[in-house]
Amino acid sequence: MSKITHAVEVILFRSRFLLAPLYMGLVGALILLAYRFVVEFWHLAEKTAEVTASEFTLSLLALLDLTLLANLILMVIFAGYENFVSRIDVATESKDRPHWMGTIDFSGLKIKLIGSLVAISVIELLKDFIELSGEDHVGGGTKWRIVIHLTFVVSGVLFALMDWIADKREFQGTHS
Repeated sequence: MSKITHAVEVILFRSRFLLAPLYMGLVGALILLAYRFVVEFWHLAEKTAEVTASEFTLSLLALLDLTLLANLILMVIFAGYENFVSRIDVATESKDRPHWMGTIDFSGLKIKLIGSLVAISVIELLKDFIELSGEDHVGGGTKWRIVIHLTFVVSGVLFALMDWIADKREFQGTHS
């Protein structure tokens, strides 16, 4: 019976490598996002002289949005791979290794993800408000973006609160 149990455990443990193609897919998405950024930047550079200040600001916010999304994807790739698949040994010796790499656990990743989503949501709201400047009403799409943004904010606070409570219980459990 112990040989069967051992074989099952080996299969389960090695199955974590099934996540590797998903992270490679995210690398592909990052490449596409970088291409999209270059295209958007080129369009902005071409029309900078003709656009109004608010249109220019909207274009810059779109670039910022893409950058934040790229940061989010990279964070998920690094933290997810290191937490669930394997250490990234080539980064250990690198001078360019991000200081947070290898230190974000699943809980920290959740908080960083929700924080990034809140930041992206804020940029989308800011773009809406710039587009609506001078108008008397807020459209239905903007109202839904506000609701979604507030949902992200509340979710982030609740995630942080849950982690704080869990850490407090864990600390009390070890010091009882």
